[in-house]
Amino acid sequence: MAKYTPGTQEWLDQVTEEIIEPDRRIIDPHHHLWYGKGVPDYLLEDLWSDTGSGHRVEKTVFVETDTCYRDTGPAHLACVGETEFAVQVAEESENGGAGKSVISAIVGHADLLLAEGVEEVVQEHIAAARGRFRGIRHIASRDSNLEAAKRWATEDLYKNEKYRQGARTLGKLGLTQDCWHLHHQNRSFLSMARAVEGTTIILNHFASPVGIGPYAGHQDEIFAEWRRDISEIAKCPNVVAKLGGLAMPVNGVGWSERETPPTSDEVVETHRRYYLHAIESFGPERCMFESNFPVEKASVSYVIIWNAYKKMVLDFSEDEKDLLFYRTAERVYRV
Repeated sequence: MAKYTPGTQEWLDQVTEEIIEPDRRIIDPHHHLWYGKGVPDYLLEDLWSDTGSGHRVEKTVFVETDTCYRDTGPAHLACVGETEFAVQVAEESENGGAGKSVISAIVGHADLLLAEGVEEVVQEHIAAARGRFRGIRHIASRDSNLEAAKRWATEDLYKNEKYRQGARTLGKLGLTQDCWHLHHQNRSFLSMARAVEGTTIILNHFASPVGIGPYAGHQDEIFAEWRRDISEIAKCPNVVAKLGGLAMPVNGVGWSERETPPTSDEVVETHRRYYLHAIESFGPERCMFESNFPVEKASVSYVIIWNAYKKMVLDFSEDEKDLLFYRTAERVYRV
């Protein structure tokens, strides 16, 4: 039996490391905040505890996570409540003083199946965000073989013409579209990305290579399939990639079930091939490292995950590193 419960700070604190390149500036382009979701709350002080743990994280981007929705008014506008919550936290972060990261941008949710009608929702988000709204994420991850993944999204969202029209509407409004799906949905995503070339699409979490259920034990063949698909996706100039999110339970690494969390060397050894192929395919100018916290916190600490990223690109040029850790996110999210 583990001495500490996996995912708790006591469990994470069992592995400590010296910060690599502590002066390297970082924008964390993907984290969440939540309140009252039936799991431990993750609010500004929690975020600051992580971003202030040694790495130089100057700015962050909040990404939707289905929290604090409005409980009155039209159903299609309920998601604006999350932006109203996030902007309050973002404004508080601006007053944190020296060394405190600032939540500089917000990515909210809207139902892209509204097609052109999504503009009404977007305009509500923009008004609520007071200059911080940058885009929409409408998750498409689904797998009929996995019980939890049956509930994440409806079937074949990327193939739905209304969804695609909603994505085109985002591009016309100068907004981005964050996308999260599973590895076997890559071809469907590729078709969608080609059909909405006027919209900047941000591929989340490497298009999660699944490692649980019927996929467990098939990592090498899944990687080979994923590798081919990513090479094709990267040919779409409107797609950029977030590099992270591989420590989630759906990826099957099993770190959240161990007595101790992984070291950065273990993270590098396990996942380097995904990172290096994505960077080779997209180029550093279309890649950005992400924390995906606090979701990843179930498996690895903030210090360790960013140390792992820095180790993966130790032999890259200074310009390439600055793109991966800062400038790509700065450009894409306009922060």
